[in-house]
Amino acid sequence: MPSYNPENAAEIHEHIHSHIPTDPALRVKAMESLLVEKGLLTSEAVDVWVETYSEKVGPKVGARIVARAWCDPSFKERLLEDGTAAIKELDIEGWFLAHLKVVENTNEAHNLVVCTLCSCYPHGVLGLQPSWYKKEAYRSRAVRDPRAVLSEFGVDLSKDVQVKVWDSTAEIRYLVLPQRPEGTDGWDETELAGIVTRNSMIGTDRDLSTKASED
Repeated sequence: MPSYNPENAAEIHEHIHSHIPTDPALRVKAMESLLVEKGLLTSEAVDVWVETYSEKVGPKVGARIVARAWCDPSFKERLLEDGTAAIKELDIEGWFLAHLKVVENTNEAHNLVVCTLCSCYPHGVLGLQPSWYKKEAYRSRAVRDPRAVLSEFGVDLSKDVQVKVWDSTAEIRYLVLPQRPEGTDGWDETELAGIVTRNSMIGTDRDLSTKASED
């Protein structure tokens, strides 16, 4: 009979648990399996919802709006005047987009979006909010010291760039229109949308990279 080796046992235990999903994932999977077993849900329906949130109700929707604004000056003007009305032109609408205000980054100004009371967020164009957006540390510090927060995200602004902080509420949500990167003349909307990041539409990203599209 082999002798017990605590070091080997610890390694085996760690290896096994490294392949086990986190507790929330296990609970979700267990709930899904139970609902499917009882005939209240189908795996196909789950796949549809996952695809909807990843492909339609997510950052790609916002990226499409940004790309259209970069390519169409008249649409951009309407977007900045009334975001909710303008995006309906792209067949994007819903109660979650009521009173959407779009704010534009320029050489002289940078916009940062936060929700100090809870975590109000334009789900219809950005999908689910990132975990850090909901944390009290971001919600309070983004207002008190936005430059320090931006620096932690890798956005270091010179003193001559004004930082504007926009506080979302249940009545109004904000979307940042980032600056179009240099060297993208002649790109179509699909190519442009591919370089727009979720964080750039929140304001924690500023200088978009064209590398992904050039590769």
